[in-house]
Amino acid sequence: MERVWLTQYDPGVPGTLSYPDIALPDLLTRAAERYPDRPALRFYGRVIRYRELDALATRFAHALMNQPIRKGGVVGLMLPNLPQTVIGYYGSLRAGAIVTPVNPLFVESEIAHQVSDSGCETILALDQFYPRLKPLLGRTCLKRVILTGVADYLPWLKRLLYPLKTRGQGRYGPTSVSPAVSTLQQCLSDPPGFPPVPISRDDVALLQYTGGTTGIPKGVVLTHRNLVCNTWQCRSWMTALREGEEVFLGVLPFFHVYGMSACLNLAVGVAGSLALLPRFHVTEVLEAITRERVTVFPGVPAMFSAINTHQNLERYDLRSVRLCISGAGPLHSSVQDRFEALTGARLVEGYGLTEAGPVTHVNLTGPDSRERRRRSIGLPLPDTDAKIMDIETGERELRIGEIGELAVRGPQVMPGYWKRDDETRHVLRNDWLFTGDLARMDASGFFYIEDRKKDMIKSGGENVYPREVEEVLVRHPKIKEAVVAGIPQGLRGELIKAYVVLKDGEHATVADILDHCRHDLAKFKVPKKVEFRPELPKTLVGKVLRRVLVEEELKKDGPGQDP
Repeated sequence: MERVWLTQYDPGVPGTLSYPDIALPDLLTRAAERYPDRPALRFYGRVIRYRELDALATRFAHALMNQPIRKGGVVGLMLPNLPQTVIGYYGSLRAGAIVTPVNPLFVESEIAHQVSDSGCETILALDQFYPRLKPLLGRTCLKRVILTGVADYLPWLKRLLYPLKTRGQGRYGPTSVSPAVSTLQQCLSDPPGFPPVPISRDDVALLQYTGGTTGIPKGVVLTHRNLVCNTWQCRSWMTALREGEEVFLGVLPFFHVYGMSACLNLAVGVAGSLALLPRFHVTEVLEAITRERVTVFPGVPAMFSAINTHQNLERYDLRSVRLCISGAGPLHSSVQDRFEALTGARLVEGYGLTEAGPVTHVNLTGPDSRERRRRSIGLPLPDTDAKIMDIETGERELRIGEIGELAVRGPQVMPGYWKRDDETRHVLRNDWLFTGDLARMDASGFFYIEDRKKDMIKSGGENVYPREVEEVLVRHPKIKEAVVAGIPQGLRGELIKAYVVLKDGEHATVADILDHCRHDLAKFKVPKKVEFRPELPKTLVGKVLRRVLVEEELKKDGPGQDP
């Protein structure tokens, strides 16, 4: 197929790449060899340099092999963004293990499913999560739990004060639990010195579970090749990245593939520093950007929106930020424009999915980019093909401008789902990954996501794409956030309902919102119901959970307020 998008690439971005024949933990090895004294991790004043991080990862790998963890064994990581997460991640991979990140918000039954499905025998976890793991020892294949605490890598004074701050939450050490439980500090006390584990590029590196919002989570198999290639693709795309000089804001959860690949792996791949934050608090983020002089900020739309509306934004110096990538949801143009005006940074939208390691498209990032299309997820990355297929059969490629299902192909695409051959065959057809997203391509090769295939609303016999309605809603000067969902109405199809979060101190009526929509939307696209909410239900990575809103509606007698 003709890659029409290649002519639109920023100067210096090649259409195809030569990928190194390395495994994922070799990214850390290379960075430590070239920049041993460069700060790798920054955590509330504690600095871990690349030489130290490399040694800690090696020690953890040695401890796993002593347990013993054999090549191909599965190690779970149930942690927020801490230095221990990075140590555990690269150490596990260096031991030849497969990493499976576990969402810290999971309840016991969800953890049990992932442990059992993946065959996970060892989990490195935050000590506060131990009560949810303890019942799984002996009842599932889980045999060992390694615990660590937030304070373990804080500077000495903050480490001294941290127990006072968290009094009552409980800490779990090896003397208070069972022989199956140890601490990370114990593991790291073992001296290094094991023979290198041979790792092939085609060995499995990651089992990333996905699909929890739509059904039983399934493991996406990602190889070392998938993840190294995606790191190289992103690195080549962002021509302004300076090896050994960048400071990345590490607030995207690393247990999510977007944070792990587009933040952690990319930062280590260019020997950048990672300013780690365990969770997103807007004031803490602004303080970290100012203190650490952050230059690269991978985030989600909700993060940039929260910064835009912060009441005391003028107190913080954000001029160090040069490049911001937004993913995991639609970036509304109003959010993009305001953030760029406030910071002087370049904020561009990207696109990906867990099954593609995850990044497949990014808008133009170069400071001298000739063109950046509004609302576009951008162009396919080098060595990535993309096409639009008809929704009904998935067999006919559509013409420019027509809306259909986006299919992608490239070295970052997974080989399949873990132990789910039928589901693999459903989404992988002749090496093409069918994404489930509705999109279109323009004549220059820029792609536009209209919506998730499952989120498209059938209203009065017409197709309505929630993103289009949401774009109009967030242009209202009083609206901070908005999401639109289709509420089933039996034989009548679906009713369009808008959920609106107003900016602090603002007031608006349903009539105000609907009048605003009628100005820019066809009648059949205007919401029939509006509900004002203090906040929207979201995942930890910032995706709005439409499913939760619809389920709430179906439990009610009626679907909201009448206009």
